[in-house]
Amino acid sequence: MIDKKALEDFIVSDLSGTDYFLVDLAISANNEIAVTIDCTGNADLEKCIELTRAIEGAFSRDDEDYELEVGTAGLTTPFKVRGQYEKNIGNDVEVLTSDGKKLRGVLKNVDEETFTVVSTEKVKKEGEKRPVLQEVEHTFPYDGVKRVVYDLKF
Repeated sequence: MIDKKALEDFIVSDLSGTDYFLVDLAISANNEIAVTIDCTGNADLEKCIELTRAIEGAFSRDDEDYELEVGTAGLTTPFKVRGQYEKNIGNDVEVLTSDGKKLRGVLKNVDEETFTVVSTEKVKKEGEKRPVLQEVEHTFPYDGVKRVVYDLKF
């Protein structure tokens, strides 16, 4: 079986100095390797082909046979790594909280431990008869939510 750590280190090294970053790496018991990358700009097919060739050059199929698939994270793919959060600062996102509530808003800030989403909500202020629309900030730890995705609007 391919050494996952060695492969991960190789991919991270190969992508360093570019706008690309590793999102996910999965290796099945049958040596089926699935690599998912993303980019701070627009990811393209050429980079997937380049990375495929680099991996095939560094990890010979003569030593160990494997199946390799390299692709990019899709628009509807849940965020897995901080780079995806950073890429989407200023964009609309949908957060599924750990208690099952959905929150839609704009991804405002990302740091080492948390991310912040600003949503427009009806808030009833003390002494007011009716609620008013107000921007409310919600900060979540990365591991404190079930899912965060780009909120695609048509």
